[in-house]
Amino acid sequence: FSKPRGAASSGERTRLLPQASRLAVLPYSSSSSDDDDDGSLAGDIELLTAEQDPGAWRPVPCKPGTFSQCVRYLAFFWNLFFLLLGLLALAMGVWGLLLKSSLWEDHLMPLGSDPMLLFVLVGLGASTVSLAGCLGTLRSSPCLLRFFVGAVLAFAGLEVLGGLLLLAARHQLRDALRDALLLCLLRYYDEPDLRFLVDEVQRSLQCCGLSSYRDWEANPYFNCSAPGVQACSVPASCCLDPWQNGTLTNTQCGFGVLHLGDMVAGTFVHLGGCMAQLSTWLRGQAGGIMAGAAVLVLVEAVGVLMALKMLGDMAPVGAQ
Repeated sequence: FSKPRGAASSGERTRLLPQASRLAVLPYSSSSSDDDDDGSLAGDIELLTAEQDPGAWRPVPCKPGTFSQCVRYLAFFWNLFFLLLGLLALAMGVWGLLLKSSLWEDHLMPLGSDPMLLFVLVGLGASTVSLAGCLGTLRSSPCLLRFFVGAVLAFAGLEVLGGLLLLAARHQLRDALRDALLLCLLRYYDEPDLRFLVDEVQRSLQCCGLSSYRDWEANPYFNCSAPGVQACSVPASCCLDPWQNGTLTNTQCGFGVLHLGDMVAGTFVHLGGCMAQLSTWLRGQAGGIMAGAAVLVLVEAVGVLMALKMLGDMAPVGAQ
């Protein structure tokens, strides 16, 4: 029997298979469709390159618009302003603590009760958060901007919680205020900041002591059994006319007042205490305090909204 025409032997088929496999992987092309397939072929090559090396292809984020650029610059200067304020408060607190280092050596003033510590903590917190906002704006860092947003929201939550606690415990607030004033009275000569605060309150409200001028007997320096010329005396800020010749403070205008009767003492010093006066003043300033709290929350909200706007403008993946 003869072999059919066109049939190939097994050896020939073996030689033809590699050629057929090589032809099978070649893309179909023709002279009439070369121009139409250039774009799709280039896209397929780019996709193949991205699959082989994912790090070689990154999406390019869109260029931010004019409004986004304005928000970015405004956010930077906004955070820079509060950064400077925070650094100023921090410098004032550190300066006050260093200025009273001699009191620490004598163990007269513990650090935890120093009012300057409040300036240090507030300045440190404000400067840290504002610095994160500035750097996050300049470097377009999502991590820093998220930290800024989270920190501001945490501060706002603490402020709201503190306001609610004060509102709920407003009846106990009077007792807390009385205890704070009593502490100021007892540490009048031990702490310069408290002395300045007490003198300003007594001068502006025209009062003396907590309930009356005789509350100063609780102070170890003004007690009638204390040694020294200040025994049975009150501070000069209690005097009706604490000035000498209208320019200098007469520090001796309250000497020996506690020895006198109320009618005679009333010709030299204010007899009424500061507790009632201060409570009345705080009730009168309630509107201003609420307005200040609202402005503070508004400032924090503006900072958060600008940071969220910049986060929204950033590309979700990749980088240029």
